[in-house]
Amino acid sequence: MEFERSAADGANPADLSAQQALDRVVAVLESMGDAFLSLDSDWRVRFVNRKGEALLQRRREEIVGRDIWAEFPEAVGSRFQVEYERVLRDGVSVTFEEFFDPLGRWFEINASPADGGLSIFFRDVTEHHAARQWIQEQAALLDQARDAILTIDLSGRVGYWNRGAERLYGLPPDQAVGREVVELIHGGQRTEFETARAATLAEGQWVGSMKQFTTAGAELVVESRWTLVRKPDGTPSTILKINTDVTERRKLEQQFLRAQRLESIGTLAGGIAHDLNNVLAPIVMGAEVLRFKVTDANSQRLVETIATAALRGADMVKQVLAFARGVEGERVRLDTVRLLAEVERIVRDTFPRDIEVVSQVPAGLPPLLGDATQVQQVLVNLCVNARDAMPDGGRLTLVAERLSIDRSYAQMSGMQREGVHVVIRVEDTGTGIPPEVIDKIFDPFFTTKDIGKGTGLGLSSALAIVKSHGGFINVYSEPGRGSRFKVYLPAADDAPAVPESAEEEAPWGHGELVLVVDDEPAVLHVTEETLESFGYRVVTAVDGADAVARFAERRGQIAVVLTDMMMPVMDGAALVQVLRRIDPHVKVIGASGLGAGRTAEALVEMLTKPYTASRLLKALRRAIDGPRAEA
Repeated sequence: MEFERSAADGANPADLSAQQALDRVVAVLESMGDAFLSLDSDWRVRFVNRKGEALLQRRREEIVGRDIWAEFPEAVGSRFQVEYERVLRDGVSVTFEEFFDPLGRWFEINASPADGGLSIFFRDVTEHHAARQWIQEQAALLDQARDAILTIDLSGRVGYWNRGAERLYGLPPDQAVGREVVELIHGGQRTEFETARAATLAEGQWVGSMKQFTTAGAELVVESRWTLVRKPDGTPSTILKINTDVTERRKLEQQFLRAQRLESIGTLAGGIAHDLNNVLAPIVMGAEVLRFKVTDANSQRLVETIATAALRGADMVKQVLAFARGVEGERVRLDTVRLLAEVERIVRDTFPRDIEVVSQVPAGLPPLLGDATQVQQVLVNLCVNARDAMPDGGRLTLVAERLSIDRSYAQMSGMQREGVHVVIRVEDTGTGIPPEVIDKIFDPFFTTKDIGKGTGLGLSSALAIVKSHGGFINVYSEPGRGSRFKVYLPAADDAPAVPESAEEEAPWGHGELVLVVDDEPAVLHVTEETLESFGYRVVTAVDGADAVARFAERRGQIAVVLTDMMMPVMDGAALVQVLRRIDPHVKVIGASGLGAGRTAEALVEMLTKPYTASRLLKALRRAIDGPRAEA
């Protein structure tokens, strides 16, 4: 088609009509917003519109009839030539963007076959390309952000989803865009989402914490910042959301708060332990004195019940202190069979009746060397966990056996020693432990129980106690098929435990004078009664200052001083220092429910409250009959 033909005078009507049609086509091309260029099969320019002249920076008469590649030799071999040749060769239309070096501009090209040549529409998209490239660069930067960044439309559908969101929620952008955000990350719970959206639409922004979920169902806690994005006319368009994962931080904060509470409990436990031990001390000693004063069987049983209950209360106080403050328990030789029988009794008396308790504890098990209260705490904790894993009932099995462990097995198991051990197995038929958490069950504060039903400290405390006794714990569990915990504890020796014999007869005094110092009237009274019943003379003092005055009055007569370590006005530690200035050889026995700390070196003996009359009398005898205290 020849665009430069013009009508001539005398042309026939058909030629005139064709020329008019051609003129109309040219007029349309000239009025277009896009540039237009027509090439023949030899690459010569047949027509270019005004927009094309402007973009190519060539006048029409300079390029019409000329070879386009001769006019723009820099473009030879470029994508332009490749695409144009494909249009001529294959008869297809192509659309592409390309940078045109001669003009330093980006063009969007649409080329189609026409009359054996090409019709080319093109436009300058340099600014658009730069803007798009800038957007891509910003998107790339957003993808590098650790936060999840996304946009949603006003109906709640995702419009943008960065790589941070993919990492956090486990879903790539192509599977997230267009989906309902409530179903995607809010677990279908609309209340929290709707509250935040309403606040954002009303105020323009919203900041707060939210509970969300990954595609795998894991629960997250995020700090979410919502910003309302508006159109140029001010109407709301989309909501930009930036979500920061604070799940682990919240867990650490909760652990820190629990640790603070535990520290507070430890401080509180110390004070309570002191008071409770002062309450229990006269009961324990009084019950023992009564044994010598009552003769009928019923009274003896009643006294025994009182003494047993008081000692059990004292053990509970020791357990609280051991847990809350890390107080080391007293290591003594333990009858393993009797210890397990006590645990079994506690379980049978307190657990629901739909839990069958099976015990397999052979006679003649070797003894353990440890703290009875702490070992019992370990086993009771394991039994309680087993109970909680069987809400609909089941079977709890307690099994104990003797096991000799050689050096190679001890090294493979990470045990502290080889030799004879007692293995105690606590087994249940409950829900079991999921494989993904079994490695975490001994971590402090880790729990799978609901809030308020577990502290996450039971198993970690149990493991700490067992390790402190030179043993270890292993666990095997299958979901739906129960759990089995094995506690390995070193035996005291290879011989069976010797049954406890009746306590040796308490030694009597010979009229020695004892100064008893305590701020608790009940403790003073019972101690005075006990000592006088066993042949001692007693003088009492209600605090350290009172004791100094009594000691000064009876200097040279007092054989031994028995003092509480925690008292008002002047405590036991200060009293010891003052008494040693008065008499460098004074013999002082301390008494406390919390230990004497650094003052213990100045004492001839330390008694832990509450103590029995027998222990007190033996301590007095050792102090009086022993060598004089060093100055």
